[in-house]
Amino acid sequence: MSLFSTAVEFLALPFATASYRHDLRRTLVALSAVGILVVFTLLGAMLVTVMPNLPAFDVVTDYRPKIPLRIYTADGALLGEFGDEHRDFTPIKEIPTVLKDALLAIEDARFYEHSGVDYRGVLRALVADLSGGFRQGASTITMQVARAFFLSQEKTLKRKLTEVVMAYRIESALTKDQILELYMNQIYLGQRTHGFASAARTYFKKRLPELTLAEAAMLAGIPQNPAKHNPAVSPVRAKARQELVLKRMLHLGKITQAQYDEAVSQALTIGHRLEFEAHADHVAEMVRQELYAQYKGDAYTQGFNVYTTLDKAEQNAAYDSVRRNVLAYDQRHGYRGPEGFVDLPDNEDERDEAIDRILARHPSSDNLISAVVTEVSAKRVRAEPASGDTLEIKGEGLRFAARALQANAKMDARIRVGSVIRVSQDSKGRWSISQMPEVAAAFVALNAEDGSYRALVGGFEFSRNQFNHVTSAWRQPGSSIKPFVYSAALEKGFSPATLLNDAPISLPGGADGQSWEPRNDDGFAGPISLRQALARSKNVVAVRLLQAISPQYGRDYLQRFGFDVAKHPANLTMTLGSGSVTPLQLASAYAVFANGGFKVSPRLIQKVTDARGNVLSEAPPLPVRQEEQRAIDARNAFIIDSMLREVVRSGTGAVATQRLGRNDLAGKTGTTSDAVDGWFAGYAGNVVAVSWMGYDQPRSLGGREFGATLALPIWIDYMRQAMSGKPPAERKPPSGISFVDGDWLYDEFKGDDGIKTLDVEVSPIKSIFDAIRKVFGG
Repeated sequence: MSLFSTAVEFLALPFATASYRHDLRRTLVALSAVGILVVFTLLGAMLVTVMPNLPAFDVVTDYRPKIPLRIYTADGALLGEFGDEHRDFTPIKEIPTVLKDALLAIEDARFYEHSGVDYRGVLRALVADLSGGFRQGASTITMQVARAFFLSQEKTLKRKLTEVVMAYRIESALTKDQILELYMNQIYLGQRTHGFASAARTYFKKRLPELTLAEAAMLAGIPQNPAKHNPAVSPVRAKARQELVLKRMLHLGKITQAQYDEAVSQALTIGHRLEFEAHADHVAEMVRQELYAQYKGDAYTQGFNVYTTLDKAEQNAAYDSVRRNVLAYDQRHGYRGPEGFVDLPDNEDERDEAIDRILARHPSSDNLISAVVTEVSAKRVRAEPASGDTLEIKGEGLRFAARALQANAKMDARIRVGSVIRVSQDSKGRWSISQMPEVAAAFVALNAEDGSYRALVGGFEFSRNQFNHVTSAWRQPGSSIKPFVYSAALEKGFSPATLLNDAPISLPGGADGQSWEPRNDDGFAGPISLRQALARSKNVVAVRLLQAISPQYGRDYLQRFGFDVAKHPANLTMTLGSGSVTPLQLASAYAVFANGGFKVSPRLIQKVTDARGNVLSEAPPLPVRQEEQRAIDARNAFIIDSMLREVVRSGTGAVATQRLGRNDLAGKTGTTSDAVDGWFAGYAGNVVAVSWMGYDQPRSLGGREFGATLALPIWIDYMRQAMSGKPPAERKPPSGISFVDGDWLYDEFKGDDGIKTLDVEVSPIKSIFDAIRKVFGG
């Protein structure tokens, strides 16, 4: 038969006889039956292989989500989170209706009607795809739960069949609300975020009940494709998906036209990462290390909640104070030049890529934004940040870097097109050129009564330097060590009224066999009381004092306060701070003066709970103090306290009283040789705090810098918050001391038993008057 005749016969089939058509129909029916039988045979065979290999079902019946380690302040502010998955488990009854409606509208409108597999949904999805209507996937919420908990994302018939079987099993074991609860807590929503509660915090900084319709619709649009519909990464696609969710809700009658219009027009502010309520990265790392040492990898998945002793307001005040005063120091010492440079291509896309690449190596630090200069003149600089609009800096904003804008500036210090600079914005939205500081700083505050941390800032920027200067930086304390030498001297018969000679002194032990001649920053004063010598931080007087009580006695005495004596030399330089301390160690030591003489042990963790809130461990209440727990005599603590108050009233720390307007402040500045380290250690009420500034690779901070200019401003700014609303704390003198001739002294050292002078020549006339007073009891 020819090809032509065959074609003619084929075309004539519709006109064939009825008998012929009947035979053809029977043939087609038979073939269909065979096809259906083959399909069901194949499905049956696959079921035989699928059923024995179904995964363990208790994953959903005994759901234990991976919840990260979370760290809080004592007043409940989140300050850190560790784990691969950011997640908050939220019971279904606490999930707002608007979010459930939005999710079901776009993902599974018949969720409460089908039994796990929605065959009507499959047909509807097919028709919708063909007609261009709402595009809704055929996978139900239950099938997605099966996939999320048990299966891979591979697109095979066997995997899909397993998904269907698991969906029926899930539906038979759990209620609809339980299934929806699993889904809304388990589903991945971009930015390392799992579950809608965590997504609400990440993207909108809100709890679930606070979500608006517009926000709920945007979150509901993410599950289909977290990479494409993630609002932090793809805002345009996320907005389009949100509007599709809202249309679907309107179509199903879940919202009105007015609600739809309002939600579509609402402007949303999207966050790019999980934000914490308190800036305490070094504290979070301290807690993480402690929990990991106890629980290993489970620390990051079991939902432990750690409540520290920190106070949110005080912690943020400390963080802000450290950054503000470090930047102030940095501004005083001039602009060093751009951080880097990149050649900018002419092609716009290539230029944007070059900017993104180099700024990835210079990440922003809080309010210090990195940007690449695209236009520059002496009067205006324009720069591109990693995200956001082009920045323009002019006027006062250029003052700090004015020299770097001059044509004759050195190439490595000149700001030019392609330079990587730092900018910051003030409260009025004006931009200024700034820079990342090189200097380091630290701050710690403790409750002087029980040692609990109130605030801790281990450095300027944790992401750049994880080293915790509070706990691990061993630095020379300078004059901040002097009060402990004075405390030792009180036990040897000295008093605040004792006169010492502030005059030049020459001692053996200098470099190259030369004599050592200690100096004061403000010259010599002649005979001066110990009270005034401490207030004015007289070095020569401190050396004479330690020489009188012996360096070995003074060094041994330091152990009472918790110092490591191995870190301090057994010679006269010890009293000028040539040993080594950490800021935490110094704060603990000053707490002894603040609390009346008792040593304290710093403690950070108050309570640890599991994911359900059950208490796993809790710091016990501190027992009532016993006298045998004393580090120093109560009389000693009282007298040194009175001398430290004098430092802040009239001495090197007087600016604290002027700025804070309180009369209960006490403390001591500290500046090491060549101003390598700057300190202030002090307290008010029951809060003791230490601030420090210096370079990690020790070098001078500047010839005009002292503890009073470097560290004291940090302390003052923190104390303003810590003491807000608290009345001044006064201290009553303990028994065993007397106020004689204008100052305090131990009762046993009244009369001739105490030391009235040291290295001071007393005139004959004064000796005669002293003898007369002794005879007549005057």
